[in-house]
Amino acid sequence: MKRSNLPRSVLVAAALVPLVLLLAWVALRAGPLAPVEVTVAEVRSAELTPALFGIGTVEARQRHRIGPTLAGRLASVEVDVGDVVSRGQVVARLDPVDLDDRLRAAASALDRLAAERRQAESRARTARSQAQRFEALRERQLVAEDAAQARREEATAADAALAATTAETARLQAELDALRSQRDNLALVSPIDGLVISRLADPGTTLVAGQAALDVMAADGAWVHARFDQATALGLERGLPAEITLRSAPGKPMPARVARVEPVADAVTEELLAKFAFEPALASPPPIGELAEVTVRLATLPPAPVIDNASVFHLDGGTGAWRVVDGELAWTPVKLGRADLDGKVQVLEGLSPGDTVVRHAAAPLREGRAVDVVETLAGRQP
Repeated sequence: MKRSNLPRSVLVAAALVPLVLLLAWVALRAGPLAPVEVTVAEVRSAELTPALFGIGTVEARQRHRIGPTLAGRLASVEVDVGDVVSRGQVVARLDPVDLDDRLRAAASALDRLAAERRQAESRARTARSQAQRFEALRERQLVAEDAAQARREEATAADAALAATTAETARLQAELDALRSQRDNLALVSPIDGLVISRLADPGTTLVAGQAALDVMAADGAWVHARFDQATALGLERGLPAEITLRSAPGKPMPARVARVEPVADAVTEELLAKFAFEPALASPPPIGELAEVTVRLATLPPAPVIDNASVFHLDGGTGAWRVVDGELAWTPVKLGRADLDGKVQVLEGLSPGDTVVRHAAAPLREGRAVDVVETLAGRQP
């Protein structure tokens, strides 16, 4: 076998060159120096209609808890949950216990006192007449001064007895009126035209003063209590149009309006609170407590550079976008404005219409890294 005359170093170099080329190709195409696959979007100038999104629950706008003003035992409940009631309708009654007996006793005592008062009036008239007659006789010196004085004292005593009887009559009348009022209060009535949403006690239950037996809401008084992130709730104010989508009716938004923005926010969850009224008011309110999605659309903004939320990145505590310049990445800090519910956000500073920015990337990004623009990433839509 003929041995090669080439030097050993040449042979080694010839063997290493393909290996070096292979390693270089791997480093440039699949290693840390390889271009990262990205999807991109072009910055464009467009009008933006910002919107706010919140989650809330259906609540009763007018809610009345009906209960007794004095302690008592519930005798009957005339309505049930879901029943429609009218203003002044009796919805429950309390057991009068001995109240009827006390009413009869007070009425009897008042009748007896009325007879005594008539007698006292008669005696007072007679005593005054006698006192006047004896005074006239005294002036003519037909009776002694002592006799006239005695008649005057009798008249004064009769007037005092009449006054006492009159005062006692007034006291008994007031007591009777109080008992009658208490008797009337045994009938619990609805203060509004509405709907019974809760029954809190059953017949036989002893209620204390102020304890509710029924919960009634106005039939057209349902609204939504919603929460919004404080960081994105700029522009939320009373009177703005809105849409409410109930959890039981997905895809069927109902017109509404901001009825009130609460003056006190939730400091724990960092949320603003607001009430939304249906427009027009619903004839049949949804269940109280049902979840609802609320969308508030604000005024359309003038044209400005707009990008997708996916093109917004955070680096070293700052907010910006990765621009693609000559096939390489360039970090650009940006100042963002309002956003809409379609994932678009205004760029106030940092980008211009026509710039190309990264939306998604297959690997971490860094300044100056080469990129390979593709339509889609493996397993991910742009």
